[in-house]
Amino acid sequence: MQQEEMSFWDHLEELRWTLFRSILALFVFAIGSFAFMRDIFNLVITAPCRPDFILYRWLCELNQWLINVSPWLDVLPDFCNDNFHVEIINIKLASQFFTHMTTSFWLALVLTFPYLMYEVWKFVSPALYENEKKNIRWVFFFGTIMFFFGCAVGYFMVFPMTLRFLATYQLSPDIKEQVSLDSYMDNFLMLIFVMGIVFEMPLVSWLLSKLGLLHKGFFHKYRRHAVVGLLVAAAFITPSSDPFTLSVVFFPLYGLYELSAFFVRKAPKEDDDGDEDDDK
Repeated sequence: MQQEEMSFWDHLEELRWTLFRSILALFVFAIGSFAFMRDIFNLVITAPCRPDFILYRWLCELNQWLINVSPWLDVLPDFCNDNFHVEIINIKLASQFFTHMTTSFWLALVLTFPYLMYEVWKFVSPALYENEKKNIRWVFFFGTIMFFFGCAVGYFMVFPMTLRFLATYQLSPDIKEQVSLDSYMDNFLMLIFVMGIVFEMPLVSWLLSKLGLLHKGFFHKYRRHAVVGLLVAAAFITPSSDPFTLSVVFFPLYGLYELSAFFVRKAPKEDDDGDEDDDK
């Protein structure tokens, strides 16, 4: 049986309820995050400020293992320094309260992301054919997984490496390193959410391929340009001259580039023939 066609006002009513349920979910999770934010802030958000952070301990053990294998392999930065500590200070009267509120909202947004994607899917699915629903369903599922994976890479790898380099960089010994609360949270949220969005690149490439706007030949043709561009992007995200720190960001980005190329289909045969004629 075919579904009854909905009028404009029916669509508007459905959109209203979709927005209401989404905002309600955000509100409930924001209240829960606000209630537990002190523990979350101490155990999760400020964890990269301490020398016992999981990435630092893992890299310290890796460096010691490499040195035991051969002294020539002592190429990693010193992550075994127990004196590393980032001191966060507050210079504005209301910053701690507003940080408590805004961080609760962003955490709620991350936690409710799968449900928000479900609401979007529920709203657009009636307008799709059955074969389109199968493809789009996997798009939403894959996009959600990649977003969380990107946020995890941002938290466990990109932000700690950036923080460690910038916090230990010294222009003059007369300057005492202290990080303001607003500056710390701006970089923390930006890097994590940027990595979450960047990891959607394979999904965006797949959608553009489905629309006929992107083909596999594009990735082969501009691979060298992409390597240079990704190196610049990695250097911008982690402004460090250390090749190890740079590679920590570059290789995940390049992996996303190759994964995007894998999901994109080949160009039509006539386009390939045209490209070959242009090369002659």
